[in-house]
Parts: sequence; structure tokens; C-alpha cells
Amino acid sequence: MPALTPDTIRAATDTLCRLTEYLRENPDPEEALALVEPLLDEYTGLPIQLGDTLRALARAVQSHPNTPRSEKISDLVTELRAAAWVQTDQYMLHYVLDELRKVIGSAAASEPGCGRCR
Repeated sequence: MPALTPDTIRAATDTLCRLTEYLRENPDPEEALALVEPLLDEYTGLPIQLGDTLRALARAVQSHPNTPRSEKISDLVTELRAAAWVQTDQYMLHYVLDELRKVIGSAAASEPGCGRCR
């Protein structure tokens, strides 16, 4: 695996920005759901990954020998861990995608004509 750099992380966030811009152009809902689905995967999606990343950062900062031992550092590490739980709790968004897919699919199936005729 190549070494991570701030530029490789920026490339990931740039991709998210491009996705957001694309979604603002009102694409087909099924296509939009397909593009967002990997981001909200129950096990590997952004909420889980971001929570894990924040916890790992807290651990790295707290356990590094060069980190000053102070109440301020302890408070900040606690904030990182709290934020990690908030992010991880958002894993349930994948259920929202499932429900959207069902509702959109059933609405499309009940409407007469092809997609272009609607």
C-alpha cells in the first residue's frame, strides 16, 4: 500500500466534492443512490470509517511519547472520542438508502409508461 499523504486524503475529499456537485445537478434517483451507497455501507461506509479514524487519532495523540501530558490534551482527546461515537451512530443511514430504493422502485413500477414518458 502506498504511503498516505495529505494529498491522497485531499483527493478523497475532492471526490466527495465532485459527487456533491453531481448530485446537485438532479441525476436519476437510482443512479444517485448507487453512487452514495458505498459511502453509507453499514460496515465500511464513511460514518464507520470516520469514527474509527477519529478514535485512532485520539489514541495516536494520547499514546505518543512527545505529546504533553495536560488536562487540555486530555479534554481534546475526549472530544475526539465523543465525536467518533456521533459519527459511528450515523451508520444507520444505510437503512435510509434501502427505504428510498424501495419507495422509488415501487413508485416507478406503479406509474404508466416508460421513464421518458413520465
